[in-house]
Amino acid sequence: MRVLLCVVGRLKAGPERDLAERYLDRAAKAGPAIGLTGFDVIELAESRAARADARRDEEAAALAGHLPAGAAVVVLDERGGTLASEAFAERVAKFRDGGRGTLALIIGGPDGHGEALRKRADLLLAFGAMTWPHQLVRIMAAEQLYRAVTLISGHPYHRGG
Repeated sequence: MRVLLCVVGRLKAGPERDLAERYLDRAAKAGPAIGLTGFDVIELAESRAARADARRDEEAAALAGHLPAGAAVVVLDERGGTLASEAFAERVAKFRDGGRGTLALIIGGPDGHGEALRKRADLLLAFGAMTWPHQLVRIMAAEQLYRAVTLISGHPYHRGG
């Protein structure tokens, strides 16, 4: 199963981008042994629409345009539920074992996600109740993808809480 990280906004060169890339690189190296490949990032520009609802809808449409048919879609959303890392890894494995060709983890823009994208999601996921900067969300998403790979493969990276 190919893994995509689809994001609204571009991360500038610097330590945040380096750290996110480091986790995705680790996942890409370890993933093929358990049937996970790619770990590619698709960055989209923020909408310049005047109203927040229009920005959300434009960004949702742009993101949806990069999702292959049949992709498992995980939308990071402040209104989503929370999962322990082990449960997230189990969901990734179920998507893979269920024959899904792609897993897309979606990070929206500052205004959140358009309703059409939220409805398309197989999973609405939040990294807790707090609001996080985009750069940290990208790093946390990359790290959790790598952690999922290690959990699925039985690697000792994940040692519990």
